[in-house]
Amino acid sequence: MANVEITSGDSRIRKFFRGVRAEWGKIVWPSRETALKQLAAVLIVSVITGLLIVLVDFGSERLIDFLLSIGA
Repeated sequence: MANVEITSGDSRIRKFFRGVRAEWGKIVWPSRETALKQLAAVLIVSVITGLLIVLVDFGSERLIDFLLSIGA
């Protein structure tokens, strides 16, 4: 078995939250301008990807309908 250090649960919780607070202070938040540019990029890419999926779906539906009509 692995050696497990037995400590008070209260001190472990406090140590955890002190670590969380320390790491939270290290976060570098983007400026408003940067966040808006990234938001615009994500929205544009999402719309383009959605349109490509619609086109592929529509095209495959038409192809399947065409192939099924040949056999009938």
